[in-house]
Amino acid sequence: MTELQKKKILIANDDGVFSHGLRALANALADLGEVFIVAPEFEQSGVGHGITVRRPLRFKPTRLEGLDPRIKAFRVDGTPTDCVVMGVHRLGKPDLVVSGINYGPNLGYDLTHSGTFACAIEGTHIGIPSIAFSQSFSDNMDYTHSAAYARVLAAKVLELGLPHKTVLNVNFPSGQPNGVRTTVQGTHHYEDNVAERLDPEGKTYYWVGGVPTGDSEPDSDYTALDQGFISVTPLRLDFTHREFMATVQAFLPEL
Repeated sequence: MTELQKKKILIANDDGVFSHGLRALANALADLGEVFIVAPEFEQSGVGHGITVRRPLRFKPTRLEGLDPRIKAFRVDGTPTDCVVMGVHRLGKPDLVVSGINYGPNLGYDLTHSGTFACAIEGTHIGIPSIAFSQSFSDNMDYTHSAAYARVLAAKVLELGLPHKTVLNVNFPSGQPNGVRTTVQGTHHYEDNVAERLDPEGKTYYWVGGVPTGDSEPDSDYTALDQGFISVTPLRLDFTHREFMATVQAFLPEL
């Protein structure tokens, strides 16, 4: 057994354990080591980095059609972050956490909402190199190209690791990519829209949606994806604005 084959990889997502992107990613990574899937029982898109603390969780072995027989899959009736936590504690600390491949991109400021990215954040918090993978929407979601590149990148991260508290956010175009770019986090986000409607009983309910918007900065994740390139964005989990600390200290009111 080679050193690479001794590695353990945990795969999670927010689209749910039965998503096609999850299966495509798992199958692509099957020969990189001991691969486990731990994913939500139901779709959990948009839940961010939430974790379940007010009720018990269920952790169930799950059979997935078309999954490489070497891979064991489990589902959790909780959030994407719950899945990473449960996977680490139930199956042992892996050498790599990967999330996705998400149905739809995760770009710019939207990362704060993304359950896909939250899986990678949690892995990084625990001290495990972690990557989040997402793919642009299309009528026919074919993950062939994205899964193939995910395998190459995952193997490289297993070999080299990542800096402390650093996570990779990867977005794939639909179809054949034009290439790969290292990008910055752009300003892409959704302008919130709340629609007020009536149910059949005449009672008011609200539906939260949004319109995608953002500037096309030349080196951003959004621009790379819009031009048909794979976007790879290295992000740090330290949010501290160090350059602003002295200014804050100067205007803080005294007790």
